[in-house]
Amino acid sequence: MVEVIKQEVHKACWSQCVQDCLVMVTHLYLGVLVLAVFATTVANADINVVCANNSVRVTWRVNAELVPYAARLFLGNCMASQWKVLPSGEGEAQFNYTFSECKFTKMRKGKRIYYQNEMSYRPQAKPNPPDFVHPIECVYRRPKDWVPRFVNPGYGVSEGHSRLVFHMALLNEELSSIAKTNVIPLGSPMPIWAAVEQKSHQPLLLLMEECVAAPTAELQPGSQVYPIIGNKGCLSESKKGNSMFLPRYHSSSIILYLQSFNFGFGEVYIHCKLTVWDPQDLAESKKACYYMKGTNRWELLDDPSRSSLCNCCDLSCKSRSRRGVEWASDGPSHNSVLGPLIIVAQSDFRDGNTMMESATTADPQLK
Repeated sequence: MVEVIKQEVHKACWSQCVQDCLVMVTHLYLGVLVLAVFATTVANADINVVCANNSVRVTWRVNAELVPYAARLFLGNCMASQWKVLPSGEGEAQFNYTFSECKFTKMRKGKRIYYQNEMSYRPQAKPNPPDFVHPIECVYRRPKDWVPRFVNPGYGVSEGHSRLVFHMALLNEELSSIAKTNVIPLGSPMPIWAAVEQKSHQPLLLLMEECVAAPTAELQPGSQVYPIIGNKGCLSESKKGNSMFLPRYHSSSIILYLQSFNFGFGEVYIHCKLTVWDPQDLAESKKACYYMKGTNRWELLDDPSRSSLCNCCDLSCKSRSRRGVEWASDGPSHNSVLGPLIIVAQSDFRDGNTMMESATTADPQLK
């Protein structure tokens, strides 16, 4: 192979100095040899992984040939947190990081939670591909009270009354995970998930008491808004469009299945007042109702046999005092914000999706 290369270079450089050309061939040959040695060295990598509660410790021992290139060893996008040269001349890189660092991905399958990443050796900077990749995975049993913690441009976590932690996020159309983009084609569904972490509290029922769409992340007196839910939990948009509440998988969470349309804003923020209540004490002021166009009537999400509680949705639903548990008359509540969301025409979705995903991932505009 080397002789073939020499012949080709010799022909191309015949009009130049033969000696210079031979030097170039020698350099080319040595470069191929060095890369081959590195490929063999990295392929024989000695990697040890220790998974802790919310972190990982990876020890990567490399041969002496890679010691000068320790800065090109990565866990995800993280360099080694410790590095030392062993008496044998080999090198040892240690990576001690939490799962919130280094671009770990989190995935739930059944009763287990997986944290995944990869070790890599990158002799050249991106976008050049790595010369070596080794998968890293830590697997844990899913806690019984686990609540999906979606992390995304359309995601907010906030702590409200009585140290309750509220969540609100945009899901994908399959409702299987967080949406990968905040750009939504006109007319497609916008599944908005909200939840409250129950912790040591008695069973809680999460309700969306009021939701509006607005062009800003903060509401001011006189702000331009589009009503979605009002009148103490009535999904008014279900009567105008094809929106609804989906059946619950737990009383402490709720999914608003909203059909996207032109709100009249460039960027859309969804503002919701989330309230928790006693699941056994539904009332006109504490409910989740949506309009069933097939039957031309309002239906109560949590007990259709008591849908008469929704009759006030076309009038005015009154508040009443809470009995029993010593909560405020309105119950613990919190104002949550989701956005920005970008509604685009179907024809513009591909370009808009690419542009907005990269822009908002780096700078989530949430409270």
